[in-house]
Amino acid sequence: MTIRPILLYPDPRLRQASEPVHAFDAGLRALAADLLDTMRAAPGIGITAPHIGVAQRLVVLELSPEQGVRTYVNPRIVEASTERIRHREGSVSMPGATEEVERHARVRVAYQDLDGAERIEEADGLLAVCHQHEIDQLDGIFWIQRLSRLKRERLVTRWEKQRRGA
Repeated sequence: MTIRPILLYPDPRLRQASEPVHAFDAGLRALAADLLDTMRAAPGIGITAPHIGVAQRLVVLELSPEQGVRTYVNPRIVEASTERIRHREGSVSMPGATEEVERHARVRVAYQDLDGAERIEEADGLLAVCHQHEIDQLDGIFWIQRLSRLKRERLVTRWEKQRRGA
């Protein structure tokens, strides 16, 4: 399909909550295909429609070729474990910047597929982290907001220096 331009931090659109998807049509399928191509080109393992400036609740994940592509429409976390894990995260909107973030170890996610059918998925480990990271993005919470102020400021400073040097 098409590789779309990715919004870069600190674009204010990355802090806006997305609208639910209501039309499960060819346009939604084309957007999902564009997200996949854009994510692979970035490269990344997860991307949302807001990353390309489309304020819709759509997520595409591809954690590995073996696990395949997963598409989530209107995802929401309906249950989360009290157990926490730390995982290094980054974003296609802030390439090269990573930091450890604490998240729930396990989540249950309700979503719709590209046909509009309701689904539930249990996730742990990296998949649970990705769900929380991308659903945060759909809610207008950029991943660095989960860091302490000090870690966030240091990360942003390093990223801005890297960006100016490029």
